[in-house]
Formats: sequence, C-alpha cells, structure tokens
Amino acid sequence: MERIDAHIDSVAQKYRGLYLTAMAQGLEQLLGQAEANAVSYLHFAETLVEQELQQRNGKRIEQNQRRAGFPVQKSLDDFDYGFQTSISKREVNSLLDFGFIDNRENVVFIGSPGVGKTHLAIGLGFKAIEAGYKVCFTTALALIEALELAELKGELKKKINQLLKFDLLIIDELGYLPMNKQGMHNLFQLINAMYEYRSIILTTNPVGRVLL
Repeated sequence: MERIDAHIDSVAQKYRGLYLTAMAQGLEQLLGQAEANAVSYLHFAETLVEQELQQRNGKRIEQNQRRAGFPVQKSLDDFDYGFQTSISKREVNSLLDFGFIDNRENVVFIGSPGVGKTHLAIGLGFKAIEAGYKVCFTTALALIEALELAELKGELKKKINQLLKFDLLIIDELGYLPMNKQGMHNLFQLINAMYEYRSIILTTNPVGRVLL
C-alpha cells in the first residue's frame, strides 16, 4: 500500500511539474472512484482532464471578473422585471448568445436614474465573461478622465489600444455630467477606434447625448 501511495505521489508531482495542479490534486480521489466503479481507462483519463479544465476555466473567469473592474456584483437573475416594465426578460435574454459581441454591435440602455440600467449592464458583463469574453467596466466620468490624462501624457493612442484588448467595453452613466470639448474629442477617438472592431454597452439618461 505504501508503494502504491508513493507511486501516486510521484505521478502527482509530475503533473504539478507540468502545471496540471487540478489533476495532481484530484488524482488519488479519482483513482479510488475509478477502481470502485470499474470505469474504463478512457473514461478515467477524460474525467481527470475535465477536472483540470474546470479548474482552469474557473480561475480564468475569476481573473477576468477582477480585471473588468465591476463596482458591484449584479446578476440578471435578480433583476426585477416587474418593477421595470420598459424592457422584458425575453429582450435581455436575446442578448445572451452574445451575437452582438461577435458581430461588433453595440447595446444602449436609456432611462431615468434608478431604473436598473447599470444592473443590466453589469449582469450582461458577468455573463459575457462566463461565456469567454473579456470585459471592461467604467463610468463615463472615469473613462473621460483616464483618456484626458493619457492625452496630456501623449499616450492617448496607447490607452485606446489597451481598451481595444477587451471584447466588450461597458460605459456607465454617459450624459449625466457635462463634457468639455477635449473630453468629447478623446471619447470620439475611442469610439471611432472601436467601431466595427469591438462592442460597447452604454447606459445613459433620456436627455444624454448618445454618440453611437
């Protein structure tokens, strides 16, 4: 028995050397299950690989959620369609195949403060990350300030290129505060660079100026 345990530890160590940590961690348990259920070698190999893939996918999602910069966690399942009747669950669910991202299209949520525009935008952002897309969330004010700072440093193109690495950019609260001429120019440069190349979800109020 000690020899078998030592052999399992040796194999697990080799997996770790190949950065297959989930396979290394689950090896002994999965071996026991395989022996108890008399599964085939192919089924055992598949189960072992699936465990590794699941862990890596989970880590990728967690990492991309952190990078997205969401201010809070919002779920589409928690959205109250009974309170906000101007949009239906069917309309929102129609976006969940993320064809608008694949087709480089944009989504605009227009409504008064407090109706749930940000909730929907964040909820879609989380779902997009789970589906494998890279997402960045920012308020319009923070974005304009970041672009202005980059422009003052002579790094506006660099900043725009950084944002273009994301498949989806969520810009929240556009039009809530006035924008100066330089801010509008910098934002236009970003929108122009993203046009038909990346997708945007934009939230704005009814009197905000939508640039898309």
